[in-house]
Amino acid sequence: MIPNPIKIYHIVHLDRLSSIISDSCLLSDRLISQRANSGSMIGLSNIKERRLNELSLDSYPDLYVGDCVPFYFCPRSVMLYLIYCRNSELVYQEGQEQIIHLQADFKQVVDWASTQRPAVRWAFTDSNAGSYYFNDFNDLKDLNKISWESVQARQWQSYKEGKQAEFLLEHQFPWHLIERIGVYSNTVYNNVVNAIQNTRHRPSVEVVRDWYY
Repeated sequence: MIPNPIKIYHIVHLDRLSSIISDSCLLSDRLISQRANSGSMIGLSNIKERRLNELSLDSYPDLYVGDCVPFYFCPRSVMLYLIYCRNSELVYQEGQEQIIHLQADFKQVVDWASTQRPAVRWAFTDSNAGSYYFNDFNDLKDLNKISWESVQARQWQSYKEGKQAEFLLEHQFPWHLIERIGVYSNTVYNNVVNAIQNTRHRPSVEVVRDWYY
C-alpha cells in the first residue's frame, strides 16, 4: 500500500544546519565537495565516491546520483543504524545523537519541481542508490515499484535493500520545502530552535526518539 501522504527524510549532522540555512537549500554531494569546510561528513566515503563518479540514473543518463540531494522514504534508516553502531567503515564515529532528520512532503516537492523553469529533475529508486543494482524512476505511476513494506519495516534485516529506497532531487533542495525537523534530545532541540529562530522559514522542531535507535 502506497502511503498517503508520502514523507521523505534527509539526515544530516547538526553542524551542517547553519550552512543549509545560509544557502537557503541543501546541496548535493557534488556541490558540497567543492567547499573547503562543509561540516561533518556522516556517510561512507567509498560509496559517496561511487555516487559521484560511477552511478548515473537511467532516467537521466547525464545525471549522477552524487549530483542529487538524497532523501529516504522513512526515518530510522539503515544508514542511521550504521552511524548508531559506529560502523568501522565510517569516518564519523560520534553516534546518532547529533544527527537530525529533515522531513519534507513528497508531493509538494514534486509539484514544486515541475513548476520551475526549467523544470527541476527528480527520480526515486527501489533500493540503495549507492549500489550497482538499483532501478530508478521518474513517473509517479511507478511508485508501486517501491517495496513500501520494506520501507516501513522496523525490523528490516530481511528487507534491507528495499528499505533504502531513495528520492533524488538534482543539485539542491530548497530550505522552504523542509516542513519538520526531528531530533534525538532536548539539547539538540534547543540548538536547532536557536539556529532557525531568525529565519523566514521555520519548520516545526520535535524530539522524536522513535526516529532513532
